[in-house]
Amino acid sequence: MYILGISAFYHDSACCLLKNGHIIAAAQEERFSRKKHDPSFPQKAIQFCLTEAGIEVSSISLVVFYEKPFLKFDRIINSVQSNTPFGFSFFRKSIKSWTKTKLWIPAIIKKELEYSGKILFAEHHESHAAATFFTSPFSESAVVTIDGVGEKACTTIGVGKNNKVKILKEQHYPHSFGLLYSAFTQYCGFKVNSGEYKLMGLAPYGNPIYKELILQHFVTISKEAEVVLNLKYFSFDKGKSTINDAFCDVLGQKARKPDDGMSSFYKDVASSIQSITEDFLFLLMKYVKKITKMSNVCLSGGVALNCKANGELLLKEIFENIWVQPASGDAGGAVGAAFVGYYHYQENERLFLKNDLLNQAYLGISYTEKTILDVLQKYDVTYVREDDLELCDRIATALQHKKIIGWFQGKMEFGPRALGNRSILASPLFEDMKRHVNMSIKKREGFRPFAPIVLEDKAEDWFSKIETSKYMLFTFKSDKKSKIPSCIHEDGTARVQTLQEEENPLLYKLISTFEEKTSCPVLINTSFNVRGEPIVASPLDALKCFFQTEMDILVLGNFVIEKDHNIKVNSILTKQLQYELD
Repeated sequence: MYILGISAFYHDSACCLLKNGHIIAAAQEERFSRKKHDPSFPQKAIQFCLTEAGIEVSSISLVVFYEKPFLKFDRIINSVQSNTPFGFSFFRKSIKSWTKTKLWIPAIIKKELEYSGKILFAEHHESHAAATFFTSPFSESAVVTIDGVGEKACTTIGVGKNNKVKILKEQHYPHSFGLLYSAFTQYCGFKVNSGEYKLMGLAPYGNPIYKELILQHFVTISKEAEVVLNLKYFSFDKGKSTINDAFCDVLGQKARKPDDGMSSFYKDVASSIQSITEDFLFLLMKYVKKITKMSNVCLSGGVALNCKANGELLLKEIFENIWVQPASGDAGGAVGAAFVGYYHYQENERLFLKNDLLNQAYLGISYTEKTILDVLQKYDVTYVREDDLELCDRIATALQHKKIIGWFQGKMEFGPRALGNRSILASPLFEDMKRHVNMSIKKREGFRPFAPIVLEDKAEDWFSKIETSKYMLFTFKSDKKSKIPSCIHEDGTARVQTLQEEENPLLYKLISTFEEKTSCPVLINTSFNVRGEPIVASPLDALKCFFQTEMDILVLGNFVIEKDHNIKVNSILTKQLQYELD
């Protein structure tokens, strides 16, 4: 029994394939198209999933789309009518995409896949809720989803029990906390639906001195965490921009342009909205606890990727356990859509399988050693092959000597985080490593923090009150900044990934070897890409990224490629690729 879940046509298109209720494969279209946040129909990602399962389209019994386009279109029409004549120009620009694609999803699925079976539609927040609850280890839990907007809902509270998720309460557009956070993302010079994590990373450099001003003018939040936006300061309902001139007038400065320097003012603004976010989530979780009486909570939606706020929630101990779906944004909606089909529509019994919980991030494409070797030989790359022990010793020594490593192994990660299979690794022991990797490797803003990956059985020695954190979705305090300065952020926290041996044996061995040499069981782990580029998917992607940055060594499986041994390089590998900056 195969079920295909699809999210598409907004941002971060993706698909997920279930076999008898277990995730076989999942991937974002951007990894194959090389267009970051690609919104197009995930044709390449779907083909990967089918190939991974060894099936044809004819084997799929059900396709589920992650939202209901007609409900969304109805909300847009109502918004345009209520903002006449200001919303009409936005509607005129967007109507073409609706009439050509978004209103004809069944026809597109049938045509693109040559599929003749049943097609279902989940609601947007139903998909988010299903994605987080059915990937959790809980048989019952409160379920909370928070994002910009789905069809109409922006925040939902529900309960998951066994094979059902029931929504209890919704807050509807336009009063959206996600859109409020995106407004400040734009104001601080970052791209909406892309740069929200930058705003979060900027916040610790400032002070929340504009917090009361924001609460006085822009948003009211009740004790039950109900959000009311003052719409005269926003333009997302008119389509021109998320914010308007009145918004900027309240704060006293114009919106920062992306290429401008980062003054202390914008750092303070970022700190202020981040503090409000943490307060909002605290109020919301207290209210959810009150009305659900549950011990566990599952979070999803774009706001659930705010790892700093998630870390604060852990400290508050409102719930005994918190689960955050690793791909909480719209890409993860494809996972939820598939589960809606399996549990809500087909009413199958709830499944719990340890391997599903361990490996639900490593769901993407992998390459055989022969395929990697063929690519190396095709482009005349000089390499050596090492066995696992030799490889780990060689790379740990290189890391000890301040080398930057491109690390390409096994199945590609699903979701926004690189978790050790498509990663850039570096030693956290050098104070200038953060700046070097940001500027020379990632080619991105210097304030951006790096996440540490730590052996789980050693994590308590390096981070305070730490819990298992497999997917970099929580921050934890550390008093070890003097020892690992380049992966502890300005506020003394780090977005930690904890690692057990069974989850990723080779990476675990590498970090253990590094610890033997340095007494440190921690490495910097950042995604294998440059600014504006999706995380690398293929060996060729990895080679191009490696030869166009100042990385020192690339590891493709067991093959080691050193920059110093590849002076003359095929021009295809060194041709500078242009990506739209996020």
